[in-house]
Amino acid sequence: MRQAWRVADVRAAEQSLMATLPEGTLMQRAAAGLARRCALLLEDAGGVYGARVVLLVGSGDNGGDALYAGAALARRGAQVRALLIRPDRVHLAGLRALRAAGGFTVRELPGQADLVVDGIVGIGASGGLRKPAAALVEGLGELRGRSGRRAPVVAVDVPSGVAVDTGDVPGAAVSADVTVTFGCLKPAHVVGPAAVRCGQVELVDIGLGPVLRADPAVSVPDAADIAEWWPRPDHASDKYTRGVVGIATGSATYPGAALLGVSGALAGPTGMVRYAGSAHAEVVRAHPSVVAVPRFPDAGRAQAWVCGSGLGTDDDARTTLRSVLATALPVVLDADALTLLIDGKHAKDLRRDAPVVVTPHDGEFKRLAGEAPGPDRVGAALKLASWMNAIVLLKGDRTIVATPAGEVWVNPTGTSALATAGSGDVLAGLLGSLLAGGLPAERAAVAAAYAHGLAGRRAAEEGPVTAPDIAAALRHTVFDLTGQ
Repeated sequence: MRQAWRVADVRAAEQSLMATLPEGTLMQRAAAGLARRCALLLEDAGGVYGARVVLLVGSGDNGGDALYAGAALARRGAQVRALLIRPDRVHLAGLRALRAAGGFTVRELPGQADLVVDGIVGIGASGGLRKPAAALVEGLGELRGRSGRRAPVVAVDVPSGVAVDTGDVPGAAVSADVTVTFGCLKPAHVVGPAAVRCGQVELVDIGLGPVLRADPAVSVPDAADIAEWWPRPDHASDKYTRGVVGIATGSATYPGAALLGVSGALAGPTGMVRYAGSAHAEVVRAHPSVVAVPRFPDAGRAQAWVCGSGLGTDDDARTTLRSVLATALPVVLDADALTLLIDGKHAKDLRRDAPVVVTPHDGEFKRLAGEAPGPDRVGAALKLASWMNAIVLLKGDRTIVATPAGEVWVNPTGTSALATAGSGDVLAGLLGSLLAGGLPAERAAVAAAYAHGLAGRRAAEEGPVTAPDIAAALRHTVFDLTGQ
């Protein structure tokens, strides 16, 4: 599990650590890690000696990191040129170190480079890049190195111009191939459009971990976490102890939603899937193992319910939603169920002890919350989770899972391949299966998003992706994750 901290918490930890160390120690540690990563990139492109390195140097410590790293590369024979964005506010000690190592300053972007180091602004900046830095960034794509390829860009801590605490990109910003960050991850590395700008993120240990007192802003699961959480049968298990998930989705008009939701549930850990709805005949024809009935009251016992996609918004749909919420079981509300919640008639139905997981995309989120997620998707998801007393799975390239208690996870496996009709139906079914299998609701949401993303990637290897492709790929994906 990786975790990311907000700027204020990072600054507090840095101040605490610096009070125990000789002056400049943290910067030297950071610069050494940055230089090491830059050298590895240059080795892959023909070696450090003779390589042309351009430093984009802003004011403050971020520019200092770049200058000290440039000095280390210059001592290994690289030709290091520093373009000072604000010469009057440059880190003087770093500049002296660069010049002593044989580096020098330039007034404009050179015509060629084998590597660019972005040290324009760091984690303390706000807003997009201003002129002339924005103009310099626009020209980076034209730089070519010894191989004739575009010069890779290494960002110092974060790509300049991104919003560090939210992951937004409010204006002109650097797009890095590699971001070398120090001490801990920040939200911009893992969430929002900023995460895409970071490229590959490498974390350099500068000793910050023991003094990070605050809770992380977000957590990022990995495959080992999902494998550990995933419910597994044992020698004493039967179809009931493994869990029974109920699916109340689809309709005679939209039977596909029912089929996709059931497909997602069947790829999960439960031992039985029950379906209740007017698409029961289609469900049984496609999935003979499913127990399907036309009405919710006849469905039988379950450990969790999924309700919404393709259900419609008529009186029958509203009755089904009320019936699902009236159970003492965990529920997943998706698509049409979210639309039914918007008018407020079900507010009292949400006052329940059992968990509720809602799975909105941005449009549904706007209707539920009264406003779009905006630039701070994590904050928006947390606000809605608190207001609804529900776990919010906010879909997107970096899907966010937020709880009323203030916990947040960001899914790292998202892919544009999932942007296809019915993909969310599959996700909801899988999520319901994990709930019925006994996984706590927040972990079920995180695990479902993670596996769903991997299945989308797997399906995309075969060509254009449809929701049935994602459902089919889920079985292999789950096996790869869990070995079962």
